[in-house]
Amino acid sequence: MKQKVYISAPGLFTPLGIGALHNFSEIKSGKSGIRYHKNASISSEPFYAAMIPNSVVDATFNKLGNPNVFTKLEKMMLVAATETIKKSLANISERTLLLVATTKGNVDTLSNKSNFGNSRAYLPELAQTVADFLEIKTTPVVVSNACVSGILAVAVAKKLVAYGVYDNVLIVSGDLISQFTFSGFNSFQALSDMPCKPYSKNRNGITIGEAAASVYISKVKPNKNAIEIVGDGSCNDANHISGPSRTGDGLLKSVEAALEEAALTPEQIDFISAHGTATMYNDEMEAMAFNRAHLQHTPLHSLKGVFGHTLGASGLLEAIIAMEMMNQETLLPSVGFDALGVSQPLQIIEKLKKQTIKTCLKTASGFGGCNTAVLFKKVS
Repeated sequence: MKQKVYISAPGLFTPLGIGALHNFSEIKSGKSGIRYHKNASISSEPFYAAMIPNSVVDATFNKLGNPNVFTKLEKMMLVAATETIKKSLANISERTLLLVATTKGNVDTLSNKSNFGNSRAYLPELAQTVADFLEIKTTPVVVSNACVSGILAVAVAKKLVAYGVYDNVLIVSGDLISQFTFSGFNSFQALSDMPCKPYSKNRNGITIGEAAASVYISKVKPNKNAIEIVGDGSCNDANHISGPSRTGDGLLKSVEAALEEAALTPEQIDFISAHGTATMYNDEMEAMAFNRAHLQHTPLHSLKGVFGHTLGASGLLEAIIAMEMMNQETLLPSVGFDALGVSQPLQIIEKLKKQTIKTCLKTASGFGGCNTAVLFKKVS
């Protein structure tokens, strides 16, 4: 019989600091990780982004090991994962899987300025480096599916635990800002010249960010603040390599599949943690999909105005903040939103508000037409 599966023990390393509680508090107080940067190694022109200074990463990791033998991304991931391991009830064993979710991994090691060999850019090597440090003996698995990677990893882990393939799964997700990622989005003319404004009529593109996030997925129910993963769905709309379906087909099918598995109706969803990249096509596609799913009246936000778009880490990072919202019964606003800029109605959260949140829908979409939806439910 399929087991109930729970998500717990979140770990975070973002431009706002360490830990889910700290990050939640910073957002609640109105802070954002997005800053104006001048970094010639990334861009010849100044830019807005949410970045963690190398000095902060090294100083934080120095408590765990030698920062000189690990890449920036590895250090970020290990800081987050170590927090999760310390907080979790699940013990690492021969039936524990490490699942690493990332879009670009150590792509910065391909630079001529890198102190690491090119093979460090291989995703299996990144995953094995993390596994060795954490002393996880099973062969790690990598989920790299554009910007749905982090939340898709939750769906994958849920199935592996529910059907007894593993007792528990440690998910570690992360991506960083590099010349490669910056120039890639810049070539699409997708970067905003101001902090991004998801769903706003005044938006003009994304702001990129970097972060690492981690959680435990297990059949062991936490003693408090138990959150069950009750449904998931994933669908590729195959519309275009970089443009989503204009009608939201893939996201709609993902949401419908998650609702069906969870045996929930749209009216029973209390909150949506949406993707909300602040590009014209993505935001419009989401508005179409949520209306077609009869979720246009459900409170919704995007956290891209706080953390920027952290690529493969975004889905898990934003799910962790959503979990904290459920625990603290607080709706966080969609930072950067001012006036609705999509053709379909959406219930964008504009102000901090106390509200009971028993169910949360987390969605993400990405290049290649990928879409994922995961439903979380708070249980007593």
